Amino acid sequence: MRRFFLAILLLIGLLPLPAAARTLLVVGDSLSAAYGMDVNSGWVALLGQRLIREKLDYQVVNASISGDTTANGLARLPRLLAEHQPEIVLIELGGNDGLRGLSLAQMKHNITAMVKKAKSIHARVLLIGMQLPPNYGKSYTERFRRIYREIAVEQKVALAPFILDGIAANPELMQPDGIHAAAQAQQKMLENVWPPLCPLL
Repeated sequence: MRRFFLAILLLIGLLPLPAAARTLLVVGDSLSAAYGMDVNSGWVALLGQRLIREKLDYQVVNASISGDTTANGLARLPRLLAEHQPEIVLIELGGNDGLRGLSLAQMKHNITAMVKKAKSIHARVLLIGMQLPPNYGKSYTERFRRIYREIAVEQKVALAPFILDGIAANPELMQPDGIHAAAQAQQKMLENVWPPLCPLL
């Protein structure tokens, strides 16, 4: 009976409709796809849990794919934006471009285009940066690292400079391949992302 009267009140406008959860979309590669571990142990899943604890009404959609490049991410993004209509978009791509020695100019173009597409639907954007191992050479690794800050400044979006900050140099926090963070490092990855994300929530 109580449910019946609540339904009547909703219909006649005396009670507000419950707010629908807003969507936070993560478009990334293996670092965000929880490579080598249960997906519920990854930093994106931990982000969803933290948003619940903080009583922030967001549903997290993880559209990350292991091995994805910025070109693939750019190709996938329009469908993801149309389907999910996110209020916030986190872009964590570029690592595979760098590891494969792909054009850094094209990488910058692709990420910039992704940012612009997200902004075109009025989504707030957080760009998540990556760095390359030193064996790729000082010039290439430095140009790679600078791309993220350049885009953040040019497009006026938030930046988490290096998702593996405090992790990459610690073998105990990395998987045996030396590229992917271990399960015990996922909380630290979230801590690297959380401060620049907070103002967007």
